[in-house]
Amino acid sequence: MSRVLLLSNGHGEDLSGALVARVLLKEGVSVAALPLVGHGHAYRQAGVPVLGSTRAFSTGGLGYTSLTGRLTELIQGQVLYMLGKAWQLWRHRRRFDLVVAVGDVVPLVGAWLTGRPSAVYLVAYSSHYEGRLRLPWPAGPLLRRRRCLQVWSRDALTASDLSEQLGRPVTFLGNPFLDPVALEPPVHEAAAPQGAEAIPTLGLLPGSRLPEAAANLELMLQVLARLPAPLQAAGALRIRAALVGDLSAERVGQLAAAHRWDLETRTDPAGGTATVLRRGGLALELVWDGFAGILAGSDLLLSMAGTAAEQAVGLGRPVLQLAGRGPQFTEGFAEAQRRLLGPGVICAPGVPGSEAVLATTAAEVAALLAELRDPERGPRWRRQLSQIGQERIGRPGGSGRMAAAIMELLPPIEPAPHG
Repeated sequence: MSRVLLLSNGHGEDLSGALVARVLLKEGVSVAALPLVGHGHAYRQAGVPVLGSTRAFSTGGLGYTSLTGRLTELIQGQVLYMLGKAWQLWRHRRRFDLVVAVGDVVPLVGAWLTGRPSAVYLVAYSSHYEGRLRLPWPAGPLLRRRRCLQVWSRDALTASDLSEQLGRPVTFLGNPFLDPVALEPPVHEAAAPQGAEAIPTLGLLPGSRLPEAAANLELMLQVLARLPAPLQAAGALRIRAALVGDLSAERVGQLAAAHRWDLETRTDPAGGTATVLRRGGLALELVWDGFAGILAGSDLLLSMAGTAAEQAVGLGRPVLQLAGRGPQFTEGFAEAQRRLLGPGVICAPGVPGSEAVLATTAAEVAALLAELRDPERGPRWRRQLSQIGQERIGRPGGSGRMAAAIMELLPPIEPAPHG
């Protein structure tokens, strides 16, 4: 049986690696994972063995974005942790026929350290940022080595750019992280009465890393409180928040109470229970296990997330950013995301968390929803958003295409001896 090791360094990277691993496992390939940041929950949920112990850090692996983040990682011992991961790689290297690096230069270096044949999915880099990609050292030399059998990019522009820079083929196969949401049926309200206009839906994406996701949700609650009066009327707007499991209802209720939101539990039309934050006529549904349905069923996404915003763009949904205090979703990260994902991503300018930004963002929610509902401009904008998604993210099915490419790199299975 062929053996593959997946190296990845981030929540979105783990998700992509786990989705590819699911396909490989179905094809009879033995797969293990070594997540370099966090606990690798996506791998565990996919039934993929994770090598060694894991640990999460408060920076979420994004300490490099600031001096404070770098110092925090040093104090928390991330450097020693990464050295331990390098030792695990070295110890287990001979168990695997192929090492697949998912992310940036860090897993790429890890794959090189094993001395094994490798393939690389450079999901962290794109030529859309600056028009011509400037790879950090030593990514270029490592990608040119013979042991690096294939290189896959996150979009077609980057594939063309890197093929020229590296003097070798770089292929765009699509992005596996799009697959879980592209085929998910949207969550809809009950059908509107005949002749009545459908209720617009706003999805909230506060991110996946704590404690940042809690702080992000708190900022979003302040935006909602500043929506124009017509949208605050009962039943005028459906609002749903996609939350990670670690952000409990109790914690949400505590942070929301400071902004005059009440936490309540109600019975939904299907007979189940729903957890809701209520403030006047506004009702915010809190959802912990329906992330894909929220993306598919929302007209507009208010986002402070990384991979989730990319998935939304891939689905042709407009994204309204709200920059925060980080460590991930800062003003700089938001600006880079807009360059990556194109004109379907919008952000109010100003100091993150200021009254001016909160009020302008609330006004943008109303303006964008009105644009989508306009009988002439709405359909035209939706077609443009769909085209942007195709260009920046690609078509669904990236998991299967990448798994098929990996299997072509594996050694042939020896036939069983007769007799």
